[in-house]
Parts: sequence; structure tokens; C-alpha cells
Amino acid sequence: QVQLVESGGGLVQAGGSLRLSCAASGDNVRSYVMGWFRQAPGKEREFVASISWSGGGPNYANSVKGRFALYRNDAKSTVYLQMYSLNPADTAVYYCAAASAFSVVPQAYAYWGQGTQVTVIS
Repeated sequence: QVQLVESGGGLVQAGGSLRLSCAASGDNVRSYVMGWFRQAPGKEREFVASISWSGGGPNYANSVKGRFALYRNDAKSTVYLQMYSLNPADTAVYYCAAASAFSVVPQAYAYWGQGTQVTVIS
């Protein structure tokens, strides 16, 4: 079992920044790929970025490439999604997830956090 706890969401004006955190714990957590997804109201959950504890990645969706940065702190077993130049289209619930291999599809991820809301106002 792997437990994932997100934090750091909130309300921000367009052009602003936020940093999301995902603290991972549990069995063999370092063997997993860590991913971030987001889901806006009425839309499907979409891939944002992913990274592995062993050094693979990060990989980014085209929609966030150049604006978001994903990195990890091995000592804290925590991954961080630093988001810059936010715009209203980034408004969504952001989820941290863990998978056994790199993938952009939600079905590949076995473990999920509870989600954290990010709202960007213009």
C-alpha cells in the first residue's frame, strides 16, 4: 500500500504561481513513478507531469511544458509541482498518483491522493 497526501492548492490570480506537494509513504514507495493529474469540472482527468525516484523524468504534458516544474526531495519522499504563469485554464483539482511505470493514462496509476483544488482567477 502507498499513501499519498497532497497540499498547496489555493486561489491565485492569473500570472501567479503555486507549489503543490505530494508526500508519499508506504511499501516500496521508491519503486513507483509519481504522477500529477488534474480534473476540471465536466472534463476528464488529464496527465500533467511525472517523475521517478530513480531519476527518470520529469515528463510534462504539452499544455504545461515550460510553465510547470516537477521535482522531488528524496529525504522527505515528497514530490513538488511548481506552477508558474498560471491561467484560468489551469483551474482544476490536482491529484498526485503512483504507478509502476511511466504512463500518461490515469488507469495505469494504482494509488491516488485526495486531490487539492487550484483556482486561477483573471
